[in-house]
Amino acid sequence: MDVIITSEHENPGSIAADAIARLVDRQPDAVLGLATGSSPLSIYADLADRVAAGTLSLARVRGFMLDEYVGLPADHPERYRNVIDRDLVSRTDLDPALVQGPDGLAADIPAACAAYEDAIHDAGGVDLQILGIGADGHIGFNEPGSSLGSRTRIKTLTRQTREDNARFFDGDIDAVPAHCLTQGIATIMEARRIVLVAVGQGKAEAVHHLVEGSISALWPATVLQMHPAVTVILDAASASRLQLAEYYRQTRAGRPAWQQ
Repeated sequence: MDVIITSEHENPGSIAADAIARLVDRQPDAVLGLATGSSPLSIYADLADRVAAGTLSLARVRGFMLDEYVGLPADHPERYRNVIDRDLVSRTDLDPALVQGPDGLAADIPAACAAYEDAIHDAGGVDLQILGIGADGHIGFNEPGSSLGSRTRIKTLTRQTREDNARFFDGDIDAVPAHCLTQGIATIMEARRIVLVAVGQGKAEAVHHLVEGSISALWPATVLQMHPAVTVILDAASASRLQLAEYYRQTRAGRPAWQQ
């Protein structure tokens, strides 16, 4: 696991966008795993700036969304497909037809989840998965207690997650859906590379477990310790509980040029 603790003058999202831009430069038809929530916003803003400047094109990129609420109307502004369209697709040259998400309005939820798994497989798998992390250590909507071998499925959201997400629903927790569809942990782990961004003191405990804790379903993100190509990008606040923070800073500062 590569842990990058940014300085106060650096934007964690820009470092993640650098990794995406390098991938797309090598592989213009790359497959990206797209997360929602607060953490990816700075990534998407940086990618939009690069597309506007003409230094990056996402025109051939395919995107697979990490999760979706169950039951939100198709035109609801917080439906994750609409969020991705607003925060990324509409601001870049990413083709909307090449972005796919799990169907939270499907009549047959298990069949929709299986079809989504098949779609990812048929696309050749995800080349780079963008992730955030919940304060309780969830990735996607894989809440504490989720199977580390899980696949795309329906999940019941914890009250903590619904409270955290109420800010997107005018502070009304009752407006936050109780269920979601999410890529499973095993699905996420099949991505060839994972880039996780965490910002703020509220993520410090989860980051501590993610990077330095024991692998446990109580902190689902800890399974990423088993992935061979994970980059964790943090600000000082989210890194504040790390016992080896100075070592991670030294490692980054002394990295050979060929590893930059």
